[in-house]
Amino acid sequence: MYQLTAHNHTLTFDQPLIMAIINCTPDSFYSGSRAQNLHQAKKMVDQMIEDGADILDIGGRSTRPGSIEISDMEEIERVKDVIQYISKSHPKVWMSIDTTKASVANVAINEGCRIINDISSGEMDLDMIKTVSNLHVPFVCMHMQGTPDNMQLNPIYSDVTNDVHNFFEKKIESFKSYGIEQVVLDPGFGFGKTIEHNYTLLKEFHQFTSFKKPLLAGLSRKSMIYKLMNITAEESLNGTSALNMMALMKGANILRVHDVKPAKEIVNLFTQLIK
Repeated sequence: MYQLTAHNHTLTFDQPLIMAIINCTPDSFYSGSRAQNLHQAKKMVDQMIEDGADILDIGGRSTRPGSIEISDMEEIERVKDVIQYISKSHPKVWMSIDTTKASVANVAINEGCRIINDISSGEMDLDMIKTVSNLHVPFVCMHMQGTPDNMQLNPIYSDVTNDVHNFFEKKIESFKSYGIEQVVLDPGFGFGKTIEHNYTLLKEFHQFTSFKKPLLAGLSRKSMIYKLMNITAEESLNGTSALNMMALMKGANILRVHDVKPAKEIVNLFTQLIK
């Protein structure tokens, strides 16, 4: 059984966990995930916690394909009030900060977040890994080919699962030199991958269990679902649920989702199945 610790708090994986997405952005790819003011964010947070979220993943910059960079200060301003609200109103709930910037991560952890979730695994800000080490918090290491502005132009792999596996192997070894042992692995569905790459990764997801680290699957309403079925992100909940169950069966320990209640139902069904 895995567990994560941060600042005298422990998160135990008695069953797979639900990481709920809170996008403090005007341009995230799925409109239902956007919290464009504090009032919206509070309602979203309260509902997600009621529905069973274990972790709230808060981001201030969209990382959809083709998204553009914003300043550190703007990103901090977008997330700070939401983090402060959760810290005061729901102090037992774990929060992660979804950012590639060390300065944003530092502020967020000091305000109450306990996990850093970096889509670039420290490659877009050279200060990130040192910051994670200094803050003594778990780190989500995600694989991405390229950057959000160019990652979907022409992703190429010799063997996508093997390439991602090798990436994780090198990153884990590198993190050890900074004293970072609490690493969550995310293969990065939709980040520099074709539809075929994504489904290959899901079919072979179990191969990443060899690292003996918690595995995160972020499949929720992504283009690998809605483009394949010629629908929209708004119509992709059913497909998301199907793939989330597959991810659990392949060894996922965390589901990163927009829709907490359906994901919680899937976790409960899965837990019953494996008894």
